Amino acid sequence: MSAEAALATAPHTESLFAFIVRFFVEGGPFMYVTLLVFIVGIAIVIERFIYLNVVQTRNQSMWKILFPLMTQGKFKAAHEEAKQSSSAIARILTYGLQRSAVSNNHEEIEMAMEEGLMETIPSLERRTHYVATFANIATLLGLLGTVMGMIDAFTAVATADPARKGELLSASISVAMNNTALGLIAAIPLLLCFSYLQSKTTQLIDSMEMASVKFLNVFRQAKAQQEKQSQN
Repeated sequence: MSAEAALATAPHTESLFAFIVRFFVEGGPFMYVTLLVFIVGIAIVIERFIYLNVVQTRNQSMWKILFPLMTQGKFKAAHEEAKQSSSAIARILTYGLQRSAVSNNHEEIEMAMEEGLMETIPSLERRTHYVATFANIATLLGLLGTVMGMIDAFTAVATADPARKGELLSASISVAMNNTALGLIAAIPLLLCFSYLQSKTTQLIDSMEMASVKFLNVFRQAKAQQEKQSQN
């Protein structure tokens, strides 16, 4: 970037920074509480986003290893691979493979995998609901700051010197509007992130349920082939 371009952009950066500073200063103490709520909510969103993507990547990698083994009827080898993996899908299939080693009852195998899925779901949904909670809190804090600003505005009109009523009223209304704006600025992204995380979690759960169904189908086919071979 040339020196002329740097000088041209510097005033805009400073004016934006000055606007943000003035926005918070004029908004009063509730602005900082709302900002803190927003930061905590975004931190949870980032942590959940990373965790869910790691789970998805591990599940996909493990499924590419386990499914070919199961389709070839190598259930013992698939069981050994699943036991060595920390992925969620491996944990669920481990329950099914363990049960299939001692029982051919499809319902028992399905129940075993459902047990594994029920143990996995809480870790996928953990802390996600807090994002929606923080979005609601940010909205309410913005509303509270707005109410406090309006109270100050009416107090200024009722008790202040007539010459200063306009100035005090303007400052109090600025407090109210700034709090409303920040509450919405914090709540809207958090609600959108909450919807995304819920959708991502549901997608992961559905994929693991589908893997369980595929395992059962492969197991049925393998047992049917074994029975045909034994009869021949």
